[in-house]
Amino acid sequence: MNTKDLAKQVADQLGTTEKQARELLDAALNAIGQAAAAGDEINLPGFGKFKVRNMSERSGRNPATGEAITIAPSKKLTFTPAKALKDRL
Repeated sequence: MNTKDLAKQVADQLGTTEKQARELLDAALNAIGQAAAAGDEINLPGFGKFKVRNMSERSGRNPATGEAITIAPSKKLTFTPAKALKDRL
């Protein structure tokens, strides 16, 4: 499913146009992205939780040469599904 398909399904459920549903989805995803960029946890009851994790520096190997390298610290966005969503799967 892509954004267009999701917007169509939301529009059908709400009785609105696909354009309005797309604007709603874009606004919601933008808000989630801004909260994640600020390091906030996004909790959507019944769906799941988005959380920013700090990944520490670690060692690895270059797959082409086998040379040992150091992987820089970074941030990672993780998603943990809610129990209700897990049960539906």
